[in-house]
Amino acid sequence: MVQAMPLNNTVSITAFNRGKAGQIFSNVKKLGMTVVMKNNEPECVLLSPAQYEALLEAQYDAELLSIAEKRLQSLDSEETIPFEEVCKKAGVSMSELDEMEEVEFE
Repeated sequence: MVQAMPLNNTVSITAFNRGKAGQIFSNVKKLGMTVVMKNNEPECVLLSPAQYEALLEAQYDAELLSIAEKRLQSLDSEETIPFEEVCKKAGVSMSELDEMEEVEFE
């Protein structure tokens, strides 16, 4: 889960203009998210690739959760099929399931 971080790690846009981009990027890797300031206002946010990926994954997970919650709200128990019946139709017994190795999903 992505943790909310305060935007207190800042750098001036002037530092880029003075050729300090390499140092700034190095600090982003070490310190994390960095806000680029222009005229004392936040202009953009620099993230490491790992932080960016984590944000995208968190957004995707939130979207999936929202879809699942909406589906659960409109769930009609009359239209559901018990797990045991699904196993029976698939020709799989509960004892066979117990003997199978566990599979982990991400």
